[in-house]
Amino acid sequence: MNQEFLYVIMIIMLGYVLRRLRVLKESDGEVISKIIFKITLPALVLVTFDSVKIETSLILIPVMVFIFGIMTALLGVLFFKNEKRELKGSFLMLSGFNVGLFAFPLVHAIWGVKGLTYFSMFDVGTSFTVFGIAYILGSYFSEEGLGLKPVEILKRLSKSVPLMTYIIASILNYSHIHLPDLIIHVAKTISGANMPLSLLLLGLYLNFKVDKQLIKPMLKFLTFRYGLGLIVGLALYFFLPYGQMFRSTMLIGLLLPCAASALTFAVEFNYSTTRLIATISNITILISIVILYIFANFIG
Repeated sequence: MNQEFLYVIMIIMLGYVLRRLRVLKESDGEVISKIIFKITLPALVLVTFDSVKIETSLILIPVMVFIFGIMTALLGVLFFKNEKRELKGSFLMLSGFNVGLFAFPLVHAIWGVKGLTYFSMFDVGTSFTVFGIAYILGSYFSEEGLGLKPVEILKRLSKSVPLMTYIIASILNYSHIHLPDLIIHVAKTISGANMPLSLLLLGLYLNFKVDKQLIKPMLKFLTFRYGLGLIVGLALYFFLPYGQMFRSTMLIGLLLPCAASALTFAVEFNYSTTRLIATISNITILISIVILYIFANFIG
C-alpha cells in the first residue's frame, strides 16, 4: 500500500515538474481535464458498473451526500456571515468534492473495483451538490448578484458526461443488461489512462501562492470544511448499520478535496478570488492525501 501511494505522489510531482520546466502549461490542463471528464472517466464508470452488482443500500449514498451538501450550505452561510459577499460565495462554491480526479486513482489502488463502485455512487451525489447547490450559491453571492436559474442548472446537469454515464450505467446494472464485450474491452483500455492523467493534472495545477490578508479566512474555511466533514463522517462511520466499505466511503468521501469545478464557476461569475480558490483546492488535495494514507494504513 505504501508503494502504491509512492507511485501516486511521484506522478503528481511529475506533473508539477513538467509545468515548472515548461514542458506543459496550466492551459494544457484544460485539454487534459476534458479528456478525463468526457472520455477516460466515463469509460472507467462503464467498466466498473458492468462488472459489479450494485447493492440496494448504495442508493442511499448519493442521497446522504446531497443532504450533507444542503447542510453544509446552510451552516456555511451562518459561519461565513461576516465575510465579504464575494469571499462568502467563493467558500460556498467550494462545498463539493473532487471525486473523479482525486479519489478514483487512490481508491482503486486501495480497494480496487469494489471501492470504485461505492465512490461512483458518492460522486453521483457530489454532481448534484456541485452543479446544483454550489452553482446556485456562487451565482447568488457574486458581485453582480445573478439570479437563480433552474433551467440553466438542469442544463448543466444534463451536459455532465460523468453524471449521465453514472445514470445510464446504473440503469443498465439494475436491469441486468450488459454491454457487448467489444465495447467493454475498448472502454477498459481507455479507462487505463484515467489514473495517470488525473494525477498528472493534479500536479500540473499545484500552486500555493496566496495573499497574506487571505490566510486567516482561508484557515477559517479549512477548519469549517474538515471539522464538519470529520464530525459527520465519524458519526456515519460508527452508527450506520451497513458494511465496512459503505461506512468507509462516507467517512473518507466527506474529507475529500474541494471540487475542481469551483474555479470554473468563479470565472463564469467574474469572481476576483480565482487564485484563492485554486490555492485552497491544492491545499485540500494535500490534506486529503494524508487522510487517505492514514486510513489505508492504520484504520481501513
